[in-house]
Amino acid sequence: MNLEMRDPAVERLGVLETAALLRELTAGLIAVDDFDEALAALVRIGRDAVDGVSWCGFTALRAGEPAGVAASDERLAGLDDLRHGPDSPAMDAIRRREMILSEHLGREPRWPVWTPHARELGVHGVISAPVDVDEQVIGAINLYAGAADLLTPGHQLTAMLLAEHAGLLLAAVRDRARRAARAGELDSSLLGDGVVGQAIGVIMTQRGCPAEEALDVLRSAASSLDIPLREVADRLVSTVSRPRDT
Repeated sequence: MNLEMRDPAVERLGVLETAALLRELTAGLIAVDDFDEALAALVRIGRDAVDGVSWCGFTALRAGEPAGVAASDERLAGLDDLRHGPDSPAMDAIRRREMILSEHLGREPRWPVWTPHARELGVHGVISAPVDVDEQVIGAINLYAGAADLLTPGHQLTAMLLAEHAGLLLAAVRDRARRAARAGELDSSLLGDGVVGQAIGVIMTQRGCPAEEALDVLRSAASSLDIPLREVADRLVSTVSRPRDT
């Protein structure tokens, strides 16, 4: 696929716009821990930041789950949803692992069910780019134009860079979510675990704080003293349970 831009001025502008888009995307996703929330931010930023793109969607395939969808406009969400048919630009991009382009849906012979529906909704051009997230999630980001012959080689390059960058950021989101889940499981086990649970109860009583905050206090003390958490807990429980001199 030829992505060459003929006008150097347009090329420079495209580079600046793409750099701004990737910066905005990074800022929007860097602190997000929920995958669906990240997808919603991705399609919103893609719609707002890519000139000539009227709508943006994302089709996600997750192992053991139904296909997921995010859309910048709920009215067009069905275009990204594989439950409405397996033949679509997004599914072609996912299956073939390459970018799919249709500059003019009025002349498009592919996707005979999907295309008329898209045109009825005002979509006249589409780019779908595959997104590799991790071993359990793949997908496609879909850029929609409201006029025919509007999508240029610059849009194709932007879509390719957007897909690659989004894949990295979405993988980081899923990793943060997994680590947060593991930490939550660990916290739950520690809250009811012997001497640690007793120490948490002591701190809760002394400070009038919830269990999670008391556990953070224990962890902070263990880190400052550079000793295991259980040893800090044992020392605290031993101190408060020691008989006072009368």
